Amino acid sequence: MRVLVTGASGLLGGGVATALAARGDDVTVLQRRPSGLGLREVLGEITDPVAVACAAEGCDSVIHLAAKVNVTGRWADYHRINVEGTDTLLAACRDADVSRMVFVSSPSVAHAGSSLVGADAGAADPEHARGHYARSKAMAELKALDADARNDFAVVAIRPHLVWGPGDTQLVERIGRRARAGRLPIIGSGAPLVDTLYIDNAVDAMVAALDQCHEARGRALVVTNGEPRPIGEILSRWALATGAPAPSRHIPSGLARLTGSAVDAVTAVRQRLGHDLLSDPPLTRFLAEQLSTAHWFDQRRTRDALGWSPRISLEEGFPRLAAWYTLHPLP
Repeated sequence: MRVLVTGASGLLGGGVATALAARGDDVTVLQRRPSGLGLREVLGEITDPVAVACAAEGCDSVIHLAAKVNVTGRWADYHRINVEGTDTLLAACRDADVSRMVFVSSPSVAHAGSSLVGADAGAADPEHARGHYARSKAMAELKALDADARNDFAVVAIRPHLVWGPGDTQLVERIGRRARAGRLPIIGSGAPLVDTLYIDNAVDAMVAALDQCHEARGRALVVTNGEPRPIGEILSRWALATGAPAPSRHIPSGLARLTGSAVDAVTAVRQRLGHDLLSDPPLTRFLAEQLSTAHWFDQRRTRDALGWSPRISLEEGFPRLAAWYTLHPLP
């Protein structure tokens, strides 16, 4: 296939682009800064119609990963990149006669703050999604799946949950830095079960989704390792893998949510006053909810639809992560 991968400078995007090229696909990547992957590359914003059209030209397939991912920031920025950027890409796909798209989403688009226990994907719900990221991704996912109504354009939404592995700067590195600084408490008991997804399995799932796009079209599928573990255990093993101590301090979940709400309120005031926002706040309401409630998913429908199953277990992944940090210690 001739595939466009957006957001290829990230861990998952780079892994997907590399895997597609390795199996013989003709891959183009679009992102703001050079990816260093040695592939055909278009540099530009996902909201730039000219850059996006140039990247999509000649492609028959798209895997859309480019997004603003964070727990803070201005709504206008999330809407511009995640929602308007998806609109721009969909328009370019129509003009370029692209026949299939894998829209990379998030389980948070269907999460209203309560525990998810053996859950299915559920419908994206912008009204009740928690936080700017989840809300904007829910809006974008609905737009992408609506575009599947065209007979010649198949779309499937894939929602990977907590992707991690060697080279991860978004999740594991932040956990390690906070643990080393003594800023990583366990919220509540640390016992709620949480699903995660090792990076190699995430890449395999994206490639499988591209191959099965027409068969799975119009659907949203959550992808995980299918090995839920207590959130306290996961945080501890990630921290230890980076060389940091495991967290030992606990904060009651109710207090954490109140504190997160207070941080959100201060952030909103700073935004109205035009002040800079914290890029890595100590806590937010969204983080407090995510770290104190269960999030694990029934994977039977996903594995059947994609013809995919994870090949790296968590017990294989944790030592791989530790080995990587032995060679690339946190500065």
